Amino acid sequence: MTEDCLNKVPDVEIDSGVFKYVYIRVYADAGGDERLEKDIVRGYTFAEYHADIYDRIDEEVQKLGLDCECMGGGRIEHSPERKYIKVYGYSMGYGKANHERSIEILKKKYPDYNMEWSDEGY
Repeated sequence: MTEDCLNKVPDVEIDSGVFKYVYIRVYADAGGDERLEKDIVRGYTFAEYHADIYDRIDEEVQKLGLDCECMGGGRIEHSPERKYIKVYGYSMGYGKANHERSIEILKKKYPDYNMEWSDEGY
């Protein structure tokens, strides 16, 4: 049941354009002391703050009986026309996400995209 709930959470949900993103680890109790986990990326143009995204996702995963933790944030430039994604920057509230890991997650949904990441910028 818990693994099924974890699988219901998409790996990636991002908008097009330039926007804030967060890298989130989602947890499911597997019984006893065992926990299953899954890393996801979320980025939306509506978000004025990284916390706006995290709060929305936290609420969604709790409805599935799961828990989550924000592992950091940054910005994404996403151009579907050019099949291009750039991940960079940091979050004032959550710190810098592991952009290299974020790219690995993004490649699951966009395998034919040209992607790059940088620790530079805000």
